[in-house]
Amino acid sequence: MKLVIINYGAGNIKSIQFAFKRLGIDAVLSNDPEEILAADKIIFPGVGEASSAMAMLRSSGLDKLIPTLKQPVLGICLGMQLLCESTEEGNTEGLGIFRTKVKRFANDVKVPQMGWNVIKDLKSGLFSGIKENEYMYLVHSYYAEHCDETIAKTDYGINYASALQHNNFYGVQFHPEKSSLAGARILNNFLNL
Repeated sequence: MKLVIINYGAGNIKSIQFAFKRLGIDAVLSNDPEEILAADKIIFPGVGEASSAMAMLRSSGLDKLIPTLKQPVLGICLGMQLLCESTEEGNTEGLGIFRTKVKRFANDVKVPQMGWNVIKDLKSGLFSGIKENEYMYLVHSYYAEHCDETIAKTDYGINYASALQHNNFYGVQFHPEKSSLAGARILNNFLNL
């Protein structure tokens, strides 16, 4: 199986690579359109600030390529947020795959949300073998609003979409690569989709 991690300068790519290595998969880092198109599965990571990440995608043409992908794609953290219509972070237009908007947490909760929190109302084969209220590791100041594509929810001041799915595109706000055995199970489920 060829697994490509999209390398556009906005990802904690090493920890994702190590997580797949533990599952027996050598993930390839690439921003080459041909290599991305030839992959069986794709990881779209992201750490950092949304507007600069989108600028990097636009400068490489990946903003046009990613929405055309037909194989399973997993957006992680900022990667998931960039797959949404827009984000309040830098008033940034996203890739528009998930029909929802990304908002900043209100000031009545500590921002960023950092640490372990539970996911619930699980609705996808991505969560096969994952129990309701399983703990996942999160670090984020912005959240995706609920929509028809919500496949997991989390509470932090409000109830928000901690995972989304539209056709072959999946997104998780949490970091499965840092979420112990349950996170590894989700990554393995993604490989088996």
